[in-house]
Amino acid sequence: MIEVDLNALDGALASGAPVIDVREADEYAQARVPGVTLIPLSEFVARVDEIPEADVVYVICAVGGRSLQAAEYLNARGINAVSVAGGTSAWMQSGRPVESGA
Repeated sequence: MIEVDLNALDGALASGAPVIDVREADEYAQARVPGVTLIPLSEFVARVDEIPEADVVYVICAVGGRSLQAAEYLNARGINAVSVAGGTSAWMQSGRPVESGA
């Protein structure tokens, strides 16, 4: 399974699993899921060593395209990663809390 829904993300956040936001810094500053770590897709390959060891790494972007690319890249490197379907847009539309600012 490479894509998960928002309920799975809720559980991941509650359990302290790593959630990587692969959007660019300006998008991240506008609104983000609380507790995510920013590693923009444009810097992802260079910064892949910053991703913490975990059973599952969750990857999120705006709607799910970039996070799917990043999750596929991580899976190819032997890291169990999943993309959050619908991304930050779906998170905000669901009424869940967001953070903003740099």
